[in-house]
Amino acid sequence: MNEYQTLTESAPVVLVEFFATWCPHCRHMMPIVADVKERVVGLAEIYQLDIDKNSELADAVDVSGVPTFILYKGGREVWRQSGEIAEDELLSRIER
Repeated sequence: MNEYQTLTESAPVVLVEFFATWCPHCRHMMPIVADVKERVVGLAEIYQLDIDKNSELADAVDVSGVPTFILYKGGREVWRQSGEIAEDELLSRIER
């Protein structure tokens, strides 16, 4: 959990996506997240964590479905959403 806290504090704005390789919604979001990642270079860090490889961590932060996006500002959670999200909406959440 300490590593996760370090991750969420690694930049002023951090977006963490919990995903699963077997999840069709997650696979649909992959190119969208990749595009957003390119568009927020220098503004935010984006990390993608496989829920199957990080199940204890996912449980610790109450992730119950995938994909789940959690936005941190200054190390504090400020927004969370599970399920698919439009690229523009995801980008605007990060930029706010």
